[in-house]
Amino acid sequence: MSSSVETLEFQAETRQLLRLVIHSIYSNKDIFLRELISNASDALDKLRLESLTDSSLAEIDTTDLHISLEVDKDARTLTVRDSGIGMSRDDLVELIGTIAKSGTASLLEKIKESKDAATAENLIGQFGVGFYSAFMVADKVTLHTRRAGTDSGTRWESDGEGAYTVQAVDDLPVGTSVTLHLKPADSEDGLADYLSESKIRQIVKQYSDFIRWPIRMATERTDAEGETTREVDTLNSMKALWARPRTEVTEDEYNEFYQQISHDWLAPAETIHMRAEGTFEYEALLFIPSQAPFDLFSRETKRGVQLYVKRVFIMDDCEALMPDYLRFVKGVVDAHDLSLNVSREILQHDRQIRGVRRRLVKKVLGALKTMQTKDAERYGKVWAQFGRALKEGLVEDTDNSEALLELVSAASTHDPEQTTTLREYVERMKDGQEAIYYLTGESRAMVENSPHMEAFAAKGYEVLILTDPVDEVWVDRVPGFDGHRLQSIAKGQVDLDASADGDQEADAEKAQREQDFAALLPWLTSTLSEQVKQVRLSSRLTTSAACIVGEAHDVTPTLEKMYRAMGQQLPTVKRILELNPTHPLITALRTAHDANAADPALAEIAELVYGSALLAEGGDLPDPARFTRLLTERLTRAL
Repeated sequence: MSSSVETLEFQAETRQLLRLVIHSIYSNKDIFLRELISNASDALDKLRLESLTDSSLAEIDTTDLHISLEVDKDARTLTVRDSGIGMSRDDLVELIGTIAKSGTASLLEKIKESKDAATAENLIGQFGVGFYSAFMVADKVTLHTRRAGTDSGTRWESDGEGAYTVQAVDDLPVGTSVTLHLKPADSEDGLADYLSESKIRQIVKQYSDFIRWPIRMATERTDAEGETTREVDTLNSMKALWARPRTEVTEDEYNEFYQQISHDWLAPAETIHMRAEGTFEYEALLFIPSQAPFDLFSRETKRGVQLYVKRVFIMDDCEALMPDYLRFVKGVVDAHDLSLNVSREILQHDRQIRGVRRRLVKKVLGALKTMQTKDAERYGKVWAQFGRALKEGLVEDTDNSEALLELVSAASTHDPEQTTTLREYVERMKDGQEAIYYLTGESRAMVENSPHMEAFAAKGYEVLILTDPVDEVWVDRVPGFDGHRLQSIAKGQVDLDASADGDQEADAEKAQREQDFAALLPWLTSTLSEQVKQVRLSSRLTTSAACIVGEAHDVTPTLEKMYRAMGQQLPTVKRILELNPTHPLITALRTAHDANAADPALAEIAELVYGSALLAEGGDLPDPARFTRLLTERLTRAL
């Protein structure tokens, strides 16, 4: 038995918002089913909870709570039905008849001011529309509901325009059914055939696969004899591994889930399963892969983890939850207190999401540190795959620089094959050594054969060999490690004998050399003034005649090349030419200069010395043809 129909008007602001939802806002209309299933899941959660706390609901059977999807192709309707808590007539009017709460007017004003649909979608995501997304795909929506603990139900119906009807109805089961009278499929308008079993399965799999309640749908099957039978299938897996205690999940289940979300056939190197409770609750299941994807360093690569809200899929590659240097981390974060309509723009500015991101980053870095400590071999493989990306964090993430420095693993002169951590380097430092020495270059061979290495190798000082392009950047951003500064052996003054205080013989020898070269050095500085800012004696050379060094804060030649390759022009920086005062070529040049400083051949030899030093460090000659000609002429005269 039904009562009379009551017609109510939507609030004016609600009508405006509805029009935006139906006609302007969402480009992906598939999300309507996600919203309705999520609402149904919430209703089942509430019934389960209230049946435990409200004695009047104790007799309600909660042993088979589920969500049903029903298709009627003749009537062109799709119904989403649940056996949850249901709604009363007042609930309907409050929750569905009126969108407006405080701030609706200002929201609409911002939407009107927005320039495009994407901006409007971001704004409306702050408000949440849920149920109303049904009107994107339906000409009319009919809702039947009965609140648990009441005797009668309510029928609600609207075409989403100006009004809706409410009518009391007897003999309804507890729960809610939402019937959508679907619009015709229209590919140009993004309207799929939502009566299609395959389309429904695809939407449920993508957005609602991990809903805790079974989502069922009756399907027709035709056997070999042509007989048609109806079967009820469960469309979702309900296997939200992140919501289960870690002790109840097997390694095989973790690996299978990782391969599902990452499309990687290898098992992950590390699994991180965490749960946070308090003011902002969430679960996270993260994976560190064993192998880097081919597009790890591509600009177009997608980054971030999947975001769910109460097991409802929201978005792939949520960048707000993971920094760029951890873009290789795969997994899921399931937040309990976010709106389903949250947008990427909102997430970037959400204080709670930033807090989640900080915890996730610390958890990942902590897992890597534990791996480094307990399984160095496995960590070495992970670092080989992702170390270059992790070092980007030393430039981007100053808050975690100490943790990242602990993870750095680099080649060094200590071992020709094994890498070393900064901690291990510090433990091996010589007595009195204050700096961590390093040299950057394009390859290990080039670095090891650099003239800058000679004195360090001769005296047994360990030098880090840094050959990744990002190394050129982070070493200048990091002040030091464990109280020791990082110092390039190709920059600034290097005097490995400085610790020998009070060595009068060494001091006297150094003073004598300065006197011996007092005339040659300023002449060379003047002669090579277009190429260098200064010529001085070196304490870092043992076998090479000369090398080129920079000031402590100069941009390295490799970094300068990188900037120029990116289209950024830097002012030319003149560097310093250092001479080995014991090398026969340099002593002969000094003798020749003392004998006849005006000899024009000396200027050519100076050019050859500078060019040779430039080539030794892998630099580019300013005039290769001239250098080759001068060298050929000099060799001819020598023969």
